[in-house]
Amino acid sequence: MAVPSFDHGTPTPWIPGSPEPVRAPHAHEHPPPWPLFATDLGRAVAGVGLTAVGRALLRAAPSGDGHPVLVLPGLGADDRSTGVLRRVLRERGYRVHGWRLGFNLGPTEQVVEGLPRRVDELRDRYGTRVSVVGWSLGGVYARSVARQRPDSVRQVITLGSPIRLTHPAQTRASAFYLRHSHRHVPHDRLPPPEVTQPPLPVPTTSVYSRWDGIVSWRACLEQPGIRRENVAVVGSHFGLGRHPAALWVVADRLAQPEGEWRPFRAPPPLRALFPSAD
Repeated sequence: MAVPSFDHGTPTPWIPGSPEPVRAPHAHEHPPPWPLFATDLGRAVAGVGLTAVGRALLRAAPSGDGHPVLVLPGLGADDRSTGVLRRVLRERGYRVHGWRLGFNLGPTEQVVEGLPRRVDELRDRYGTRVSVVGWSLGGVYARSVARQRPDSVRQVITLGSPIRLTHPAQTRASAFYLRHSHRHVPHDRLPPPEVTQPPLPVPTTSVYSRWDGIVSWRACLEQPGIRRENVAVVGSHFGLGRHPAALWVVADRLAQPEGEWRPFRAPPPLRALFPSAD
């Protein structure tokens, strides 16, 4: 799959927190279609039963080495939203933690200052590097803290995260984000847009869905390369943290020995859960 590239001939990407760009969105910057947006929450609620059915399946997912995992919620959510994901990972043998920073209302002072401290706390507590899993905006934070603390972060996994956002039109959540902008730190304290940054210094996996009704799936695509990849699943945005296929990917990626990397390969019985990225 071709990932949109951003070179010197492309307009400067929008920086979250700055005024909305005057230019119209490009073809790859349009939001998810209205039918997907209107049904996303309903599809997530309807899919909750899949987690119960999938729990037996997830017992066969790879187990880990017990290293610490920090899970970050999406915009407008708190640690309660990641409860299923954290429980599944705890059952696979990890020391799993929520972020303990309340509701995610964007890059507030509490988040900007508190998240690196949380990573430092877990690194010091366990004496080993921390894997960070971020859902939606939480994935953007996960990448940011990995750049700030490359010696403390083992790998990053994002779920439906707009890591290559270049225009606010690419997410249906932009209005909520901007509604809370008065709480955010000044935009000159925010890191540059991820799309302008070099590859992460740690392994990274982006889990995305073409059926995401909140974030444009194109904005979720990592530039493929060594120790970084995209994995497609069939699911809603609000359901990704409970989706058996997404949970399998997270468990599989976390189970890789530190310092080693292999591309994700779905087990043959589960290949139907992972649509081709072509």
